[in-house]
Amino acid sequence: MGTHGDKWDEEWSVIGDKGDIGFIDFEDCKSVCSYNPTEESEIVISVPFPLVKGKPQSGFVGDTVVDSITIKNTTSEPVELWSVKIYDSKPEDSFTLSVMEPPTANSGVQYIQAFLESSSLEDRVLRSGQTLTIWLSCKPKEIGLHTSAVHFTVGDETIERLVFLLAEDKISQSLASDKPYHRGKKKKKQMVLDVSAGDAFVVGERPAKPATRGFKKIIAQFPIPKNVRDLVESKQIPDVITEGLTKANYAHYFTTLVIMEEIKMEEDMKDYDMERVSMSSKGSQFLLLEVPGLAEKRPSLVCGDFICATLASKGVDDSTRVYQGYIHRVEAEEVYLKFDKEFHVCHKVSNLYNVWFTFNRLNMRRLYQAIEATKYLERDFLFPSRKRFIQPIPLVPISCMLNEEQISAIGMILGCNGGPPYVVHGPPGTGKTMTIVEAILQLYTMRKNARILVCAPSNNAADHILEKLLMTKAVRVQHREIFRLNALTRSFEDVKPDHISYCFAEEFIFKCPPLRDLMRFKIIISTYTSASLLYAEGIKRGHFSHIFLDEAGQASEPEVMVPLSNLCRGDTVVILAGDPMQLGPVIFSRDAEIYGLGKSYLERLFECKFYGVKNENYVTKLVRNYRCHPAILYLPSQLFYRGELISCKDDDTWSSITWVEILPNKQFPVFFFGVQGFDEREGGNPSWFNRIEASKVVEIIRNLTQNMGLDDEEIGVITPYRQQVLKIKKALESFGCSDIKVGSVEQFQGQERQIIIVSTVRSTVKHNEFDKTYYLGFLSNPRRFNVAITRAKSLLIVIGNPHIICKDPYWNKLLWHCSDNGSYQGCFLPERPEYLDEESTQVGNEDNEGDEKLQPSEYIECAQELEIPKPVTNEAEWSHGWKSFETEEIPKPVTGEAECSHDSKPYDAEEIPEPVMDEAEWSDGWKC
Repeated sequence: MGTHGDKWDEEWSVIGDKGDIGFIDFEDCKSVCSYNPTEESEIVISVPFPLVKGKPQSGFVGDTVVDSITIKNTTSEPVELWSVKIYDSKPEDSFTLSVMEPPTANSGVQYIQAFLESSSLEDRVLRSGQTLTIWLSCKPKEIGLHTSAVHFTVGDETIERLVFLLAEDKISQSLASDKPYHRGKKKKKQMVLDVSAGDAFVVGERPAKPATRGFKKIIAQFPIPKNVRDLVESKQIPDVITEGLTKANYAHYFTTLVIMEEIKMEEDMKDYDMERVSMSSKGSQFLLLEVPGLAEKRPSLVCGDFICATLASKGVDDSTRVYQGYIHRVEAEEVYLKFDKEFHVCHKVSNLYNVWFTFNRLNMRRLYQAIEATKYLERDFLFPSRKRFIQPIPLVPISCMLNEEQISAIGMILGCNGGPPYVVHGPPGTGKTMTIVEAILQLYTMRKNARILVCAPSNNAADHILEKLLMTKAVRVQHREIFRLNALTRSFEDVKPDHISYCFAEEFIFKCPPLRDLMRFKIIISTYTSASLLYAEGIKRGHFSHIFLDEAGQASEPEVMVPLSNLCRGDTVVILAGDPMQLGPVIFSRDAEIYGLGKSYLERLFECKFYGVKNENYVTKLVRNYRCHPAILYLPSQLFYRGELISCKDDDTWSSITWVEILPNKQFPVFFFGVQGFDEREGGNPSWFNRIEASKVVEIIRNLTQNMGLDDEEIGVITPYRQQVLKIKKALESFGCSDIKVGSVEQFQGQERQIIIVSTVRSTVKHNEFDKTYYLGFLSNPRRFNVAITRAKSLLIVIGNPHIICKDPYWNKLLWHCSDNGSYQGCFLPERPEYLDEESTQVGNEDNEGDEKLQPSEYIECAQELEIPKPVTNEAEWSHGWKSFETEEIPKPVTGEAECSHDSKPYDAEEIPEPVMDEAEWSDGWKC
């Protein structure tokens, strides 16, 4: 009890029972609402801390943030203001009320002593026309969104005001944008030249090529048939696609899918086009063009590519001269161009040009050629149906780390004499790559006539295999017998110095060695598409006795066919390794993805009988995980692998590690920190970020590196949106932690770190629902969830809004898994939802009592029934040109010959712009 003079009744008291309003989403709730909405109140109450341009006001943690509330009686009679009370606050007790303005640093001692605050104020009569002012204060102790509901009881009516205040720290405020978000306008369709269709231009000057031999086999141009192009561009699905894949239409079917993909990639490339840009002279020969985003391969340009340009003052018509400019050199965000001499003579610094980029078709032509060459493969290779028996070969393991399943798989590989592929599949960390490496070394040492081709979907993955083969001490692979084949456009600096001697280059440019040199190598390592160089150089089918395809689940079927259809013979032994429950191939065209291009060859094989029933003559499943702490492994094992995974990580010394001290439960290394931030965008970029979560990520990392002594290389940060990646990187760089990898799920697939920190970003229900509809971000994409939570070896930290996360059944299980084990901290938890089908997330688990465990084909089928989406093709590089929804966050095509490494994988389709929520036009989205 307390008194406050004549400004209020003689006594006021703290309210006894507090309410609980739960989670409030400021974007879905009006800041003014009444419990009696049918009658317009004549008591006018202002909104404390009103939203500014749709965003909550902010204050610093540790400071007191104050706003006034005015209560005006507009009636002709006095009214009874029975009470003003804080019905509920989140975090609890973070808001208080007072009838005096809270004191400041300049307030006198008497004023400070007289000041009183409470959670309620009571009993006041408001005269007609009277305005009463009271004060609402917030004293945030932690970062994040603070919410409250203040109730005003006037007569028989209760009026509510919702309050939102964002508590920040220096890091989060430093990441704030000074450029408000605006929906990008669609580019004017004034540049209509279609270079791919052969439209005319004034030819530029090509870069001089050093004297070199030509390839023995030239890949045909494979132009897109006009009737098919017209059909696809009119958004119609060709008949062969709607018929479905059969043995008879295999080549026609996949060729059409690739055409659909290429047309989509052409459209995406146009979004990089630039209008009214200037060029500067570089010496007497070159013009320099700045291309924003080039450093991040958006667009991806290499020496030898070309652009087209015309003066901006002229449109493209029959009388306009369009000039072709070849790229002679690529720097960070600039390209050196050479046009026709006339263009250089007429160039002025003040000239403005319209520039558009052209799509490099080389990799697509490789796919067409590979699909065409599948006619040389046996039908039983593409559609296995005949039973076979493999007599496994006993072996003495080179590595002492192999388990029973791995030894069995290697014995079967050694005993295989060709036919359909042998599959080694298993979850993350079960040693698939180690199994492949051991099998390669066994063949290398046991069979002098063995010739082995090893392919992986990315440069990083291929380099990793090379490194594993070279570091095995028990077997020394002769330098002259192993070769790393690189794409001709791969950057020389991209290859580790220790690996350069295993490559072939002239004047710092990678090349394919002549046929006679290729023939002598016993082991050749390449990416899938670069294996086309072997075909072009003249390597014949059957030269390789064994072809290993690692991470085969990440490549589309036409990509896998590049090495297989060109180099396989009936007696070639083909081994696929991968996991169909992780992310699959990156596809740009949604239609092509849906109709089969998004399904890897590895996954399709499990639809065939002998793979589906786990026949040991076709497949081996690895179940022993050597990467993750048992607590990290438990949930993915239950949700995706039928609970079959066996944790083999040695964690005897785990509890003695210093950084365990940051955990609420020292024995449970899966930690969920709940924070209510909010989603933001800036400028014309539709990608989302959450700087409150970014600040928390940085705080944890600084604690780990500065106080716990961890190295940057031991920590990784996974987040689904490109802008969040950039914000976190910016903050880390300011603290000297630039070596910590921050990226998307796709960028971390196949990689691991001692500690993984996941920032989920989303804090708004409305946006969450949109993401669920289009399989964006982490939510509603179980494969992305599976990869994200299995990258950590020793500690997994998730930072996110539990009220958003709980909307997804998979993330909900992780949230309550942490809570049940005393490993949750942060904002208040939501009510625990009760799902009607508790087994709805247990992909691959036992169904009912007495039922046998699902077979591989069945758990894939089960996953499809649960709408486990294909990986969203949108975490590759992204463009500055924002696209409309249909092309939004799908990654930009790699326009050069080099393949993307893991570090240039696409960013999630999360960058698809928000749906029309307020009748405004769609924003254009960016591409990876």
